Amino acid sequence: MTTRLTVAQALVRFLAAQYTERDGVRQRLISATWGIFGHGNVAGLGQALVEYADDMPYHQGRNEQSMVHAAVGYARQSNRLSTHAVTTSIGPGATNLVTGAALATINRLPVLLLPGDIFATRVADPVLQQLEVPYAGDISVNDCLRPVSKYFDRVTRPEALIPAALQAMRVLTDPVETGAVTLALPQDVQAEAHDWPDEFFAERTWVVRRPGADPTELAEAVQAIRSARRPLLVAGGGVHHSRAEEALAEFASATGIPVASTQAGKGSLRHDHPQDVGGVGHTGTATANELARQADLVIGVGTRWTDFTTASGTLFAADGVRFLNLNIAPYDGHKLAGTPLVADARSALQELTGALQLHAHRVTGAYVDEYTLDKERWEQRVDACYEADEPDIRPTQPQVLGALDALVDESDVVINAAGSLPGDLHKLWRARSRDQYHLEYGYSCMGYEIPAAIGVKMAAPDRNVWALVGDGTYLMMPTEIVTAVQEGIAIKLLLIQNHGYASIGGLSETVGGERFGTAYRYQSDDGTYTGAPLPVDLAANVASLGMRVLRAKTVRDLRAALEEARAADTPTCVYVETETADTVSGAPPAQAWWDVPVAETATRPSAVKARELYERHVSTRRRHL
Repeated sequence: MTTRLTVAQALVRFLAAQYTERDGVRQRLISATWGIFGHGNVAGLGQALVEYADDMPYHQGRNEQSMVHAAVGYARQSNRLSTHAVTTSIGPGATNLVTGAALATINRLPVLLLPGDIFATRVADPVLQQLEVPYAGDISVNDCLRPVSKYFDRVTRPEALIPAALQAMRVLTDPVETGAVTLALPQDVQAEAHDWPDEFFAERTWVVRRPGADPTELAEAVQAIRSARRPLLVAGGGVHHSRAEEALAEFASATGIPVASTQAGKGSLRHDHPQDVGGVGHTGTATANELARQADLVIGVGTRWTDFTTASGTLFAADGVRFLNLNIAPYDGHKLAGTPLVADARSALQELTGALQLHAHRVTGAYVDEYTLDKERWEQRVDACYEADEPDIRPTQPQVLGALDALVDESDVVINAAGSLPGDLHKLWRARSRDQYHLEYGYSCMGYEIPAAIGVKMAAPDRNVWALVGDGTYLMMPTEIVTAVQEGIAIKLLLIQNHGYASIGGLSETVGGERFGTAYRYQSDDGTYTGAPLPVDLAANVASLGMRVLRAKTVRDLRAALEEARAADTPTCVYVETETADTVSGAPPAQAWWDVPVAETATRPSAVKARELYERHVSTRRRHL
């Protein structure tokens, strides 16, 4: 039996029938579609979404990149088991997807992209917004999406949709391969009718695997742990994707091995778990980084080992240090010349715990006492950063975080991505639940926070969801505030005004850039931006987009405003002005290095001094072979 439908109609019907299942729990794979319509998709996917509105919910976005961010936020909150599709027209609508696609793929989070494309038949050539490539007739702007997609196909014939759609679902549900998936849809093909086999529209369940460890690799891992004197476990985002937090807690409690976390892995253990030692790497805690410097075995669980985590190859400094990499992706399992343990994080942690318990293995009491005392010292530093002795003055950024920290409970979700906040949060934030700390730092994409908060709130409607945004990030992409207002999505926006790019300004100063071009100020006579701060009223801008705004001038005001916002059932913004971008945030400085190359030759003293310091750091870098 067959059913005659357009390609777009068939695709929407197909997507509505796709499910995932893990641990016996089944749910929709594509639970909704975001879209902005233009000539490249309005008559195809636009019409199909109207046709099947009961089967496929639709959400209206304001920016194509931000629609991807919303889908990614939803996917992360859904443990990669459910996501959204995003459809755009051809031209700028399609190219606006590229940044969102890169973010999804780098963070290994599934999202389905459905950009319109130029005519497959080429009867109208060139069409509006078409990129003409003289040496190739089959290239369009959508080819920009190839390097940032885990799977890409251009559906130039109706019958080609069937294998393309099935491959797309395979990649979206593969815990190793998942990321952005792109099906480019020529605008004429979208509207073309075809007789589809009814089997194409039958419900399909894609089982998300939990592969266990290979016995030989497991035995090697057990032996490596048993022979280590100062082991350290580094929890990455894979712990969360696997829902391995409980298994990790049992492993840490049974062995006494301390657990540090990457930005993506923070919250793998609650902040008050005895073995949690906080963030590791350039934005990490002194406790975790000192343990890393002296560790003889580093157990990476679900981490990609980025340069922030390894302090650009300078952090893990002990002679003979070895790495054990528990990762579902073989590519990551072999990094840093590590012993690979290729498996699902939860499955392998459970197997490791069982095997080590057979030997009654546990680190020494002296080691536990050492990191416990260091953790207590660090917590005292956090308290000092959060404390506000004078509640009637303007807060520092850490005091803003302290006010929020004092208010939230384990049900709240805190979202951030770029600027100075990730460093302060990684060092200071006390994660109370497995998914409270939502940092996008694989791509560190300014503009992620507000749309991602919408996606998270859609996935977890009963949670309080906070988007923490600086002024630089806000000005990048505030548009989805309108979407939150339109759909009544009660996100909380904490907007911090410090008049510029505080994070990159601080970095610029340390590498000899003298904070050039990082402050939001009037231009001075010498061409630098060192005049008075700009008279920009971001709170008024938020209000103009329809969101309720609570202004806070002091610490006392801030505490009251945050409490009021948390209780609100409509989208609400708390606006607070902190220090300007040319002053420090007040958080502890970096506890480990990060390699940002400094000018090798320069005449300005700041750059010369920065280069001298840079060369000293570079000399400590090592390759783990």
